Amino acid sequence: MKRTWTYNELSSEIIGAAIEVHKELGPGLLEKVYEECLCREFDLRGIPYRRQVLVPIIYKGEKLDTSYRSDLWVADMIIIEVKSVEGFHPIHQYQTMGYLKLLDRQLGLIINFNVRLLKQGLKRVVNEFEG
Repeated sequence: MKRTWTYNELSSEIIGAAIEVHKELGPGLLEKVYEECLCREFDLRGIPYRRQVLVPIIYKGEKLDTSYRSDLWVADMIIIEVKSVEGFHPIHQYQTMGYLKLLDRQLGLIINFNVRLLKQGLKRVVNEFEG
């Protein structure tokens, strides 16, 4: 049976999984390592996800031949962008907001693992114009 999540429940579970990965690995590794370990942690916790989800580009009602890839899409609700960077830049938020709009979703999380404490590397992105 498929579990029904609220945004708050699911984002809490995601953050808990990310904290566990950060405790195990610490900062300084490549994004793909954190993504792989985060997916393993999701498996252990029974959190459904898809990796490297194609995000189609729809322009004026027409699907274009190009697309983006978002890192993770959890329970078909929350988009996650995994980072391992020195600090957040506005482009990270803009990119995540773009994915939310293109996929018509409400919530995204940017998780930067390259920090001393993971709470310093968490950023919520909310699409207030969900269709």
